[in-house]
Amino acid sequence: MPSASFPPPCVMGDESIMSKKSHGTSNTPVQTNLRWGVDVKIADNICNFNRHGAENYGYLFKTSFLKDSREELRQHDEHKEENESSGDTTEFEMTFYDSNTGIPLFVAPRKGGRCLEDFLKESMNHGWPSFRDDEVVWENVRCLNSGEVVSVDGTHLGHNIPDGKGSRYCINLVSVAGKPV
Repeated sequence: MPSASFPPPCVMGDESIMSKKSHGTSNTPVQTNLRWGVDVKIADNICNFNRHGAENYGYLFKTSFLKDSREELRQHDEHKEENESSGDTTEFEMTFYDSNTGIPLFVAPRKGGRCLEDFLKESMNHGWPSFRDDEVVWENVRCLNSGEVVSVDGTHLGHNIPDGKGSRYCINLVSVAGKPV
């Protein structure tokens, strides 16, 4: 990919983020209890020993990601009326965590932004989870000049593939299937 600089709010990072560490580009292997039934071996390879490749197109269809996401929304909606009566009007948001470190990387859908079905539809159309600028946790995510998207801890996440709507972060599900620590 040619060298690029992406417009704010994208936070650009230095290539040194992906320097060799004790476990590939990270200091730790992936968690052993990843969400959605993603394959730990595939996750470890993509997150830590890969700079350009990706999980197979449509891998998210082979996991419980779509079913589990809709179930989380259903459970949220069941409790929404109860929560609203107590003054809590929280909209449904789902956090995606680094498969190595468990730090938050993306939140989608984001309150005030698109709904879950719009996020899932775009992700299904492209074959990978597809996030937008306002869904990125910029404290923990960087874009490199090559378009590669990485965590600040050296986890390969995917690539920024801008389209007519702006930056689109095409992210490997195995890279964001971690659990919070």
